[in-house]
Parts: sequence; C-alpha cells; structure tokens
Amino acid sequence: MKVPSPIVLFWVASVLAWVVVFAAARRRRGRFYARFVGVLVGLHTLISCALFRHVGPLAPVFAYLQGAVYVHFLLLSRPRMRPVAYRALVSIPASYFVAAIFLSFPWAIAGGLGATPYGLWLPFALAGIGILQSLTTRREEVELVVDRARVEGLRRHPLPREQAPGARRPLRIVQITDPHLGPFMSVARLRGICERAVEREPDLVVLTGDYLTMESQDTAEHLAEALSPLRALEGRVFACHGNHDHEAPRHVAAALARAGARLLVDDAALVETAAGPVQILGMDFHYRDRAQRMAEVCARHPRVPGALRLILLHDPGAFRHLGEGEGDLVLSGHTHGGQVGIVSLGGTWTAMRLFVTMPDHGLWARGPDRLYVHRGTGHYGFPLRLGVPAEESVLKVHLAADGA
Repeated sequence: MKVPSPIVLFWVASVLAWVVVFAAARRRRGRFYARFVGVLVGLHTLISCALFRHVGPLAPVFAYLQGAVYVHFLLLSRPRMRPVAYRALVSIPASYFVAAIFLSFPWAIAGGLGATPYGLWLPFALAGIGILQSLTTRREEVELVVDRARVEGLRRHPLPREQAPGARRPLRIVQITDPHLGPFMSVARLRGICERAVEREPDLVVLTGDYLTMESQDTAEHLAEALSPLRALEGRVFACHGNHDHEAPRHVAAALARAGARLLVDDAALVETAAGPVQILGMDFHYRDRAQRMAEVCARHPRVPGALRLILLHDPGAFRHLGEGEGDLVLSGHTHGGQVGIVSLGGTWTAMRLFVTMPDHGLWARGPDRLYVHRGTGHYGFPLRLGVPAEESVLKVHLAADGA
C-alpha cells in the first residue's frame, strides 16, 4: 500500500481539523461565531496548505504551529483564561502563525501560479517582531494642548514638539483602553500596568472600554484582580463602555466597582483636581443614532462654567457625530492605534487608513474640539501588533489659558 506524501497528509489533516473546529463552534457558541471561525480558519487552512510544500526542513515546525491554531480555536468554543504554559505553547504560537500565514498571502499566490516563493521567511520574521510588540508597551509622556483654536474639517492635529509652556501645572491623566484581557494581556501584566499608573500619581485615571475578550468573559474575578491597584486612587478613576463590554456588562460593572472605578454610562461627573475642575462625560457605546444619543447626553449634562469638559468616547469614529463645541478634549481607543503600520519607525501611517476614515491614533481636531486616540493597552482581532506599539502613557493636558 502506497503511503500518502507529507503534503497530502498535511492537507487532509488540516481540512479535517477545520471541520472539527467549525462543528464545535456551531454546537457550543452558535451560528454567528461558527461563520466567523469557519471563514477565518478556512482561509488560514487554504493559505498554509499552499505554502507547506515550500517550507522544506521546517515542515515539522510548520505542522506543530498548524496544530496549535486548530487547538486554539477549538478550545475558544469553551473560553476561559488559560495558564501560562498553555498561552506559551498554544495561544501565542497560534496567533503568531495565523498572522504570519495571512501576511504570506502574496507568496501563496506566487506558489499557486507555479513560481518559487522567494523570501518566504520575511512574513514570518515580521510576525516574530509582532509577537514582541504585542507583549510589551511603550511608556511615554504626551503633551496635549487644548487651545480651542478652530480647525476646519476633521484632521490630524500636531502635538507640541517640546514641553508646552504654562503658568499652571498641566492636568495629568493616565488612560487605559482596550486591555482585552486574554492570551497577550494576562492578569499579571494588566495589574502591573495599573500599578505603574498609580505610581505616576495622576490627577485622573480613565478607562475607555473593551476590557475583556472571549477568554475572560466568564467571570468578573480576573478583571477585578487586574484592576485592583487602582483602588488606591478611588475618586479619581472613571470608566466608559466599549463595544465588547456589552457582551458581558455585569462582569465589567462588577469588576470596575471593585476596583473603585466609577462607570459612566451616558452619565457625567464633576471632579476637583490639582489642575482645576474637570467635568467628565462617559458615553455608552452605540452603533446607531450616535448623533442623537450624544446630543441627548450633552443636553442632560450641560457645561459646568470654569471646568474642562472631558468626554470618554470609546469609538473615535463617533467623534464626528458629537456636537461641535461639546468636548474640550475627547479620549478614545477602539482602533488599537491602527495595530499595523509604521508608527514604530516614527511615521503616522497605519493599514487601518486603507479601509476606514476614522482617526486611528494621536491627536485630532475638528472645530474647537480635540480628540486623542490612544493606541491601546492591548489588542484584539488581527492576532498581532506590527509597527504600532501599545501605549502606556501619561497625558499632560495644558489649557489655552496656560499660554498655549
């Protein structure tokens, strides 16, 4: 009996594994999730099988990583936070391999047309860099000037090149957004980020949504433990919802409460800081009727004279629907900074700008309002960051009266 070639065995095993993953997703989590997994893992299967014949002596490593992908998505149908060993042997290798395979798509096309896919190492090397960037954050201080000068349209706004002048000390804000507690953001890692936030002695800590992933949505315990250092700043910590928080709202609310954070759901708070009074509006996340909903929130909570008006708005795409003049400074996340781009090289371009027009990272302006889009503490969706480092910053907000 003739033994099938390794290429045939790889194809057969991969297709069978894809069927098992799809069936488990359909049975345990429903039709919508099964469709998502079916398409994602199906595309991965086609590309990886097309490349397998070209990997030579690395075939055993390639096969191990392929297996890790199917195990990862199979167990996601019963999600829970996994131990370090599982993340190191399955979750992170699977994420690396999925990212590398999708980056290898042009090489797969070349191979399918009969050409030799030279340089196939490149997408795998880039994914390796992405692993390092996905597991680390860049610590920085960001000077923001709220000058209220009118800007036509919505456009990127320059940051000051040196420390902004001013008689008063700036308002110091630590923003934590999109931690996405899961394979790349462990409880210990997020807890360390919160501990360093407390050590920086900010006037305010704002949490702008998307705290959990599928792996961490089954309980409030993980998020509560990770955010627990923020209890030292009780009265100075405020939060809003992101889109993923509507998947487990009770767990999110419970964890934030235990951390001493005030969750603002279309609500407002006035807080006195060493830099002056700040009125904080926390907008809930909505897909529809954004302009009307935000107008209603602003009408219920009119400006407080003499206070900086700070708006927490998870999705920067909603900024264009905010009434002009309603927010001195709007803080958003959601985009993970664009996640793939050349920010690490000092540029501003990200791949996200190829598909959508919403602000991706940094400071933006429209009329007298300013929007800061944080690059995110963690990430989700595309498996890795690449060229867009996670952000762990202190925002130093200078008001126009300070001489900006």
